[in-house]
Amino acid sequence: MTEDLRYPLGKFEWVPPENEQQMGKRREHYIDVVAKLPENFATALKGLSPEQLDTPYRPGGWTVRQLAHHVPDSHANAYVRFKLALTEYEPTIKPYKEDMWAKLADTARTPIEVSLQMLTAIHTRWVTLLRAMDSSDYARTLRHPEMGVLDLNRMLGLYAWHSAHHTAHITGLRKRMGWN
Repeated sequence: MTEDLRYPLGKFEWVPPENEQQMGKRREHYIDVVAKLPENFATALKGLSPEQLDTPYRPGGWTVRQLAHHVPDSHANAYVRFKLALTEYEPTIKPYKEDMWAKLADTARTPIEVSLQMLTAIHTRWVTLLRAMDSSDYARTLRHPEMGVLDLNRMLGLYAWHSAHHTAHITGLRKRMGWN
């Protein structure tokens, strides 16, 4: 069996838990994953040369540099989406063209350290919010134009997966290329 470099951890799948106690345990795990992302992501990127940063993580895929800027962009959007869902009735969120964002000048010209600082700041605020939420807050919903109505439990699971997914792109490439 060949590893799918696009999805080193597999695609995100949401299986609703059987009860609130199970969901609470899952939420704790997801929040821990989100909380640890800035450190884990910085460790995955540490010591890479400019040439390594400009290497695609898979043939035809984004470069490591693009991933380094994509994750903070994505998680900034996620943080705002959570705040919208907590303050409005089922807001419709705006998707964005991730592939086009990855090609903008700030991705090519901004040092990755700036995006790592941004990621740390966003996650500090987001995790504070996540830990203050209760089960009724997590039951709140938003409407994604392509994915339909999603509750914040599922959104949290998606972004925990997203955190590990892109970190695995970088650590997998490092391993395959022998970049220790």
